[in-house]
Amino acid sequence: MQTQNRFFDDLARMAGGTLGLLTGLRTEVEAMVRQQMQRLLGDMQLVSREEFEAVKEMAAKARIEQEAAEKRLAALESALAKNAGTRRD
Repeated sequence: MQTQNRFFDDLARMAGGTLGLLTGLRTEVEAMVRQQMQRLLGDMQLVSREEFEAVKEMAAKARIEQEAAEKRLAALESALAKNAGTRRD
């Protein structure tokens, strides 16, 4: 009877050791994958979220200014056309 208890105790110790080993292996693999991903993303020259948002705001502002300039230009062209038409008469 004591032999069986000892066998199960040894088996439980081995299982616990294996579980600890697998946990450590998992942690190492995760760290290696994380490191490789960071290196890969660094090589891709991606921009940060803050830089993206700043450029996005600049582009929106430039579009608004362009639309305003187009309206002013259309108004000036219209006024110029009216002045040119009145001079011919």
